Amino acid sequence: MATLGVPHRQKKAGSKTTKAIILVGGPSRGTRFRPLSLDVPKPLFDVAGHPIIEHCFRAVTKVAEIKEVFLVGYYDESVFRDFIKDCSHNFPSVSVKYLREYQALGTAGGLYHFRDAIMKGQPDRIFVLNADVCCSFPLGQMLQLFEEKNAEAVILGTRVQQDAARNFGCIVTDAHTKRVLHYVEKPETYISNLINCGVYLFDTDCIFPAIRSAIKRRTERPRLFSYPSSENLDSYQSFADDEDGEKTEVIRLEQDIMSDLADSRQFFVLETKDFWRQIKTAGSAVPANALYLTKAFQTQSEELAKPSAVILPPVFIHPSATVDPTAKLGPNVSIGPRAHIGPGVRIKESIVLEDVDVKHDACILYSIIGWGSKVGAWARVEGTPVPISSHHTDILKGGVKVQSITILGKECGVADEVRVSNCVCLPYKELKRDVSNEVIM
Repeated sequence: MATLGVPHRQKKAGSKTTKAIILVGGPSRGTRFRPLSLDVPKPLFDVAGHPIIEHCFRAVTKVAEIKEVFLVGYYDESVFRDFIKDCSHNFPSVSVKYLREYQALGTAGGLYHFRDAIMKGQPDRIFVLNADVCCSFPLGQMLQLFEEKNAEAVILGTRVQQDAARNFGCIVTDAHTKRVLHYVEKPETYISNLINCGVYLFDTDCIFPAIRSAIKRRTERPRLFSYPSSENLDSYQSFADDEDGEKTEVIRLEQDIMSDLADSRQFFVLETKDFWRQIKTAGSAVPANALYLTKAFQTQSEELAKPSAVILPPVFIHPSATVDPTAKLGPNVSIGPRAHIGPGVRIKESIVLEDVDVKHDACILYSIIGWGSKVGAWARVEGTPVPISSHHTDILKGGVKVQSITILGKECGVADEVRVSNCVCLPYKELKRDVSNEVIM
């Protein structure tokens, strides 16, 4: 069945071409990732030894037929220059380009704005990945399902706890055929615990007409939608002419397109049983780090440190870091470039970024230690464990929501024998006394 009156293209098997788009967002949406996003854009933050966006990119390169990848967002062009240069060097057969939006256009608005560049060479299908998603990216399986069902769209889905489902886009499916019957973004009442993972595969004959119809419908019959976060309110209400002289505004795949696609019988879901997590808040980088490290360990990645009496796998240590042989690391620890870990140190479930200096006998648990920070001797920096299956990174203490992962921003200092627990510390702060459950400004 064709979507929105668009004829479904039939081509010979094996002749189909595929491109990939990674949606990177922009600076105004990085507020929940502070204080880390004050110094590094969220897509370039290191998780399990690599930038968040690199995990997406590496997954895309495993699909042999993808030769062109676009990054779409509204960061300055200079932000991704080095990343693109590295990708072009490491994957010479794949073309990587950054398409910068003039303002926040939404996950579908950006695709539509750059449709001419994306459609150059007439690709049949496009993968669309949100950069702030942590998962195993089973793109090959999505492609297989797409072929089997002669689909127009395939969405990656996963099951979450019932109480968490309402925070995501919820999918109702036919259990036998895997067809999507109904889609609601962040419903007010429980609909399904099968949620949208933010990874899509679209037939190009389906997606661009669907977006165009949404723009036309919005222009002719404006509707009230739940607004995005306050920092995006101005851009959400703004209108601009596209190349055809049409008025466009923020159009989002999740709110504006998915429910319409569900009216078609050619929209299917691939339900992944593997790990999945959003990286929205700074604290969520710690469980994401654990998930990626665990996957790397299962696939026997050469990048990980060899298990021993003092290395409890999985642990990533950058080749330029120095770790004293009496320090005990792991599980789920990443040590960044040029970090120095002293004698008797204990680190568990944490990310230690580049140029960090940890003095002897310090203890770091469930924390992120920012670039160039110093942790004194016998100091203790700790957060509260987050269950790996949970999709929350804050906890309740005395009825008040507090940060569960402790985060030190860039070049913070923790004095000898000081204890820091469940805190967020902005850059360049010196902590000379014990502190807990605070945001240190």
